[in-house]
Amino acid sequence: MNNFTFIDGGVTAPQGFVAAGVCAGVKQATSDAITKAAKANESPVIPNGKRDLAMIACDKICSAAAIFTRNLVKSDTIYVTREHLANGKAQAVIVNSGNANACNPDGYEKAAAMARLAADALGIDENDVIVASTGVIGQPLPLAPIENNVERLKALLSKDGSAQAAEAIMTTDTVKKEWAVQTVIGGRNVTIGGIAKGSGMIHINMGTTLSFVTTDAAISSEMLKCALIEAADVSYNMVSVDGDTSTNDTLAILASGYAGNAEITEKNADYYAFLEVLTAAFKKVAKQLAADGEGATKLLICSVKGAKDEQAAKIIAKSVIGSSLVKAAMFGADANCGRVLCAVGYSGAQVDDVRKIDVAYLSKAGEILVCQNGCGLQFDEAKAERILLENEITIVITLGDGCGEAEAYGCDLTYDYVKINGDYRT
Repeated sequence: MNNFTFIDGGVTAPQGFVAAGVCAGVKQATSDAITKAAKANESPVIPNGKRDLAMIACDKICSAAAIFTRNLVKSDTIYVTREHLANGKAQAVIVNSGNANACNPDGYEKAAAMARLAADALGIDENDVIVASTGVIGQPLPLAPIENNVERLKALLSKDGSAQAAEAIMTTDTVKKEWAVQTVIGGRNVTIGGIAKGSGMIHINMGTTLSFVTTDAAISSEMLKCALIEAADVSYNMVSVDGDTSTNDTLAILASGYAGNAEITEKNADYYAFLEVLTAAFKKVAKQLAADGEGATKLLICSVKGAKDEQAAKIIAKSVIGSSLVKAAMFGADANCGRVLCAVGYSGAQVDDVRKIDVAYLSKAGEILVCQNGCGLQFDEAKAERILLENEITIVITLGDGCGEAEAYGCDLTYDYVKINGDYRT
């Protein structure tokens, strides 16, 4: 096992990277367009509002890679970014919140314009810019707020800018998600850092939410792509908040190489050391994303053990964590094992004998077995309620089929989720 330590600094912790976030008024301009109170491209800057425009930049060209939503309906930012990453290189990221730039007739042109604006401000090639957006879908992206603030954004880039950038990509998030971790690879100190956003419209059929990762490791774009896929598969892709997969999900990584390790160009010991640390960080973020689900009061972890293989365990864990009935029961502190068993049964995973299934609930208030050998048990309802009233609950499912294990991450389903999404656009 590779030793690593979580540190401060976020996306700017690795050598070579700076970041910033400003209030450009993108969300307000979008809202004005929806209400027809003002033209979308004539919105004034709102200097005291929420940050909604972020930039991350490196002082050199980086190896880069990204994975994206599996939704067939995609934001045009994804098409632009895919083209820009075709050569495995990038130097900067520009991203806005408040408007997804998805399902618009001029979406591609607006996304390409964002890249040009960032490139002109930074003095780099527009093809070396990653573009992303998040927010309301189906509304034209107001470009004027971005045009009017990109130079200010560039001027504010700093090693202390990670928190501001993390804030700027938030939509319904209630907390910023930023992290950094340090390890040793090839005898050199290597740092990986990142920011992420996600609260609603998060489901397991995706690449991720919006997440931007930097590292000073020397690693090829091909190996970066492999590491992203492998790490996301057991972290981001195991998160479900509400069963909806976003049109904009993007997980991108840039590597400056400043750590000075021998470049990782194949799946050797250094690659697996890098992957191990990246995966640990992604799992931490996955839990943060799930815990901050829209209206959520509890983080839910579904731990499956004894499945036929890892794939079966993943399918079962995803099914349980995505069940609206399970999520509602956890909100109400109702230790209803029937809903868990039901989700196992319709998951599609091969289960040799459902009469071997055990189900338990675990939190810092204790643990209680509620199902044994496929049958519900009589148990202390008061104890079960105390366990389920905690803000982090693990649903432990044990099968008797093999050695497969997996975890999935989600949250409870509350009244506030409906309130948040009932008028999200207006």
